[in-house]
Amino acid sequence: MGPKSERVYRTIREWIATGQYPPGSKLPSERTLSEELAIGRTALRQVLAKLVAESVIEVHGRSSYRVPDRSVTTQAPADVEPWQIHGERTLYDNRWVKLSLVDVEPPGVERFEHHVVKLHHVAIAAVIDDQDRVLMMWRYRFVPDSFGWELPGGIVDEGEDSLQTALREVEEETGWRPNSLEHVVTYQPMVGMVDSPHDIFVGKGAKLVGEPSDLEEAGHIAWVPLADIPGLMARGELMGSGTLVALLHVLSARGAGAPPTNAA
Repeated sequence: MGPKSERVYRTIREWIATGQYPPGSKLPSERTLSEELAIGRTALRQVLAKLVAESVIEVHGRSSYRVPDRSVTTQAPADVEPWQIHGERTLYDNRWVKLSLVDVEPPGVERFEHHVVKLHHVAIAAVIDDQDRVLMMWRYRFVPDSFGWELPGGIVDEGEDSLQTALREVEEETGWRPNSLEHVVTYQPMVGMVDSPHDIFVGKGAKLVGEPSDLEEAGHIAWVPLADIPGLMARGELMGSGTLVALLHVLSARGAGAPPTNAA
């Protein structure tokens, strides 16, 4: 798109992100938008088509556009019972991993022993710059014997909160210090058997403060265009669930017409 189309594209996204046109609302007609934004109808339609492709707006009929309403309407069922836990015994335990057998009783099922692996609490950060690129590392992981792109992150140390961990890990592993980070989601990577809370943070902007201090973790550091992420995912070059969850959140937030974080 040319400079005028890019200006109009960013203006409409800002209208939606700031709530000037809230979810479910209808945008002005093409004629009104063309006059208000000082852009020709053909160029305007190209902008609107791009916004539709990104799921920022929806088209109804031939030329009526609305902001999607993604409000949550699903209610959690109230009649599902939790499992009863009768006891736990440890099979193996060290500073990295704990393996236990837990005596459980699901509703309507006989008691049995369930293997549970307990790992560390982890924090991972996606830092985006003003060119829509994300700070990543190209690394080798010996367990799957493969190379791939990862976001910086690591174990939450004792006495440290996960935000401190995320800020520290970005700087140690990349040499860049984030301007700020915002927590967006906490998830469990293998909820059926493994207990390892993963906190995901997203931030905008960073300052280069030196070389990485954690040489084992650093690898090759690069600012990767967000536009490349779907292709990297398709090629299997994004490693780790934390990297995937964080980047899918960023892409989803952008597609919804909102910035990935309120961090400045």
